Amino acid sequence: MNTQSYTQGRQDTQLLEMCIGGAFDLTVSRFARREALVVRHQGLRYSWQTLAEAVERHARALMALGLARGDRLGIWAPNCAQWCITQFASAKIGAILVNINPAYRSNELEYALSQSGCRWVICADAFKTSDYHAMLLELAPGLATSSPGELACEHLPELRGVVSLANEPPAGFLSWAALQERAAAVSVEDLAARQASLNCDEPINIQYTSGTTGFPKGATLSHYNILNNGYMVGESLGLTEHDRLVVPVPLYHCFGMVMANLGCLTHGSTLIYPGDAFDPLATLQAVAEEKATALYGVPTMFIAELDHPQRDSFDLSSLRTGIMAGANCPIEVMRRVIDELHMSEVQIAYGMTETSPVSLQTGPDDDLELRVTSVGRTQPHLESKIIDTAGQCVPRGEVGELCTRGYSVMLGYWNNPVASADSIDEDGWMHTGDLACMDEQGYVRIVGRSKDMIIRGGENIYPRELEEFFLTHPAVADVQVIGIPCARYGEEIVAWIRLHPGEGPDEEQLRDWARARIAHFKVPRYFRFVDQFPMTVTGKVQKFRMREISIEELQLP
Repeated sequence: MNTQSYTQGRQDTQLLEMCIGGAFDLTVSRFARREALVVRHQGLRYSWQTLAEAVERHARALMALGLARGDRLGIWAPNCAQWCITQFASAKIGAILVNINPAYRSNELEYALSQSGCRWVICADAFKTSDYHAMLLELAPGLATSSPGELACEHLPELRGVVSLANEPPAGFLSWAALQERAAAVSVEDLAARQASLNCDEPINIQYTSGTTGFPKGATLSHYNILNNGYMVGESLGLTEHDRLVVPVPLYHCFGMVMANLGCLTHGSTLIYPGDAFDPLATLQAVAEEKATALYGVPTMFIAELDHPQRDSFDLSSLRTGIMAGANCPIEVMRRVIDELHMSEVQIAYGMTETSPVSLQTGPDDDLELRVTSVGRTQPHLESKIIDTAGQCVPRGEVGELCTRGYSVMLGYWNNPVASADSIDEDGWMHTGDLACMDEQGYVRIVGRSKDMIIRGGENIYPRELEEFFLTHPAVADVQVIGIPCARYGEEIVAWIRLHPGEGPDEEQLRDWARARIAHFKVPRYFRFVDQFPMTVTGKVQKFRMREISIEELQLP
């Protein structure tokens, strides 16, 4: 008898019926003297008590700016202490934090600020090749001549001012230090009254999803969504106040602000930021010198750490767990993380921004085979199903679209009811667009994006399968497989290959190796050898860019 591809997560762990501010206060009361936050590139260390003092002061300062419950506050900065403080402070006053990608340029920035209706923005002065001050002045020239809080901008009518993290920002910007001085205008009692008035089902965060076409959509998440998701992720990892987590992933993304910041908040664990952006050497140093017990990252980050020439000089034996997520997790990379980084309890997590983000996760007791071949089972208090194109559950073992329902599903896309209705059906199911199959025990394997599936001559080809296959070649460090147009077969396969240092098989050698091991229609027509893949700032591979580049190089229509 075929069982339907439907599962419900465990119910034995209670969901947290509180706002983020309340959870923060509870942790401070329990672990006041324990280390809460280490920001290595800024030379800053906070106990839960000193972090609470910084958060309370910042929350009162934000209220002094006139930010009301439900107002939007943008943050445009790489990883830093001020990012974390702003996240917790804005939650205490009920201001909706709008996460702005540090890689955004002026057009993208204008869209995010306008679409969300931000009243204030907190920004860094610059990051990599981006001059944040210059871009904001380009969008809102009146900043330079207006007093902080009195901006009037035709293109951004709701924006009132900008707070800069620079020590001496340009005229019109309010400095972080000057903002903190404004806290005196709001009493502790006023802050407490504001915090007490909040409801955990209210929106508290907007995150813009990076689509391949069209404008990004602002996934709107509540206290209840993200606090509980961070909590459940931490529960699966077995986090306690004795754990120390290194966070090289960006805070503007759910991986950083939910799975890391809120996962540690709900368990009293220590957050360690090794740098403002990912650097494999800084990450390895942070693990060794801070005696970290946990490490997060996307597969490309773990590959860079594993292949770093100085890795063997660091004592990484304190590690026991962590999460690899955010992209396909190659089996061979997972094995190396377990063996070479000592992360015997490392877990895979799967999800999307719209589900806060995690909906499936492997467990600490899962055997190695399950941890390297699946993305786990349905998280507690959630439901998963896999459906066909008619919307019916497929039998276990068959491929279909993965859907999620439960506490983690977003409230909707900000000011975009049409897109919300397209993604969340009338029964509350979030349609992920990912192709997956479920085994008899409820473990789910992702086989690719529905739009990434390659159909060559009538054969369905899943890029994930081929990527896992090529990673078994000893010379291949990483691989991405895409489909491109073909007049004869509909689509042809292109494999982008990154080789281990010193390795040099050519295209024909790889093709011959593949022909001997897989069906002929799965062997790539084209190979492209690269040092790196086009990536988002979160470390996700941009397959649409790879398609564009391949089509252009091969001069295809």
